Amino acid sequence: MVRADRAGSQDPGVLSPALGGFHAVGIIFFILGLGTLLPWNFFITAIPYFKARLIVGTSLTVGLGGNSSGTQRDPARDEFNFNNWLTLLSQLPLLLFTLLNSFLYQCIPDKVRVLGSMSGILLLFILTAVLVRVEMPPHSFFSVTISSVWFINSFCAILQGSLFGQLGTLPQGYSTLFLSGQGMAGTFAASAMLLSMASGADAQTSALSYFITPCVGTLMSIVCYLVLPRMAFFRHYLERSWQRDPRNELETKAGLLGPDSPCLTPWRQLCLSEGFWSCWGWGPAGSDCLPTPAQIWLLALCIVMVFTITLSVFPAITATVTSTSESEFFTPVCCFLLFNMMDWLGRSVTSYCLWPEKRLWLLPLLVGLRFLFVPLLMLCQAEPRTRLPVLFHHDAWFILFMLPFSLSNGYFVSLTMCLAPKQVLPQESELAGAIMTFFLALGLSCGAGLSFLLKALL
Repeated sequence: MVRADRAGSQDPGVLSPALGGFHAVGIIFFILGLGTLLPWNFFITAIPYFKARLIVGTSLTVGLGGNSSGTQRDPARDEFNFNNWLTLLSQLPLLLFTLLNSFLYQCIPDKVRVLGSMSGILLLFILTAVLVRVEMPPHSFFSVTISSVWFINSFCAILQGSLFGQLGTLPQGYSTLFLSGQGMAGTFAASAMLLSMASGADAQTSALSYFITPCVGTLMSIVCYLVLPRMAFFRHYLERSWQRDPRNELETKAGLLGPDSPCLTPWRQLCLSEGFWSCWGWGPAGSDCLPTPAQIWLLALCIVMVFTITLSVFPAITATVTSTSESEFFTPVCCFLLFNMMDWLGRSVTSYCLWPEKRLWLLPLLVGLRFLFVPLLMLCQAEPRTRLPVLFHHDAWFILFMLPFSLSNGYFVSLTMCLAPKQVLPQESELAGAIMTFFLALGLSCGAGLSFLLKALL
């Protein structure tokens, strides 16, 4: 057995001759990371399409870029405030179900939660694709779309929380791969949109092909998750996490519990374990987890700050920035594709650099500097606006601000999620992942709520 350090990381090269498959497990978690954020990214990337449907009231002539033939419309018009509602109602269920997952799903096996969530996401995306060819009044279309967004993101919360819990049993590099896959989801969605728009097909066919793509991606994720338990490398770490947890030692030796037992999932540990409460200063003195709350609190604060800043302006503000060239490709390329490519690059950098790992007190200061991007992006040519002036008219300014804004988002998200399990004992790494997942969802919800205020300030 290879010795584990406090970070819970092991040398895969030592285990590979005996177990093998660690590359395949990495690829599987990359694809699963991609699958967890496909729903969110495919919806926000198609914001111009949804807004055009809500204005024009027909699906026959509305393209993915929001362009419509034969009907005059104001591109700045947004009677339903769709950007903000989409952001808010995507993130609220993520927060709610991440929290309720600890109580409602503590005795449901991971396999049931993950596969059930993926199946729900698949069915709702099929519904979204079908609606492309269904004529509906704007208010009905808005209600159905927003309801789909709510339920899809509820399933995503359960899915993401369950997968992060399983990642806590593996070496740190697999968390980085999972987060890198999540970063790639946005690039995948933006690329799918551009290909559909450039295909030359009619507006309905283009939109239909776009919404069918995440259905295929979700099916791939289901297949990958079904293959995962067959990998010896994954089973080794799953069993090892149980054997080294003192809470399960007697039950495991007696044959009463095993790694597949549904009632001691990471989420049950989150609300029932003594270690969780002592981590926040509520448990008995002398707990092993007591020396670490400062580091956990610091990283939790940082992940909240990162997503509060990002979701306050992206996509509620950035998707309304108009181009001086009036190109229909400006928003898909300069807002969504650019953001997601740089976000993915930032997440991938943590595979090689974890600065400032040794000076964590610097992290909130660096994350706080990202607040400067909020006024800079608001002063670009976002429409409609009635209060603030436009100081940065040219498209180059918007691109210049988006580059470091998106790169820093990806880097700090991946950095905090990778460092959290390193602050606790190996048997508490799953717990740290669950805690950080909750604060990640909290940051997303705070940012989505703040976007309403910032939009009103325009």
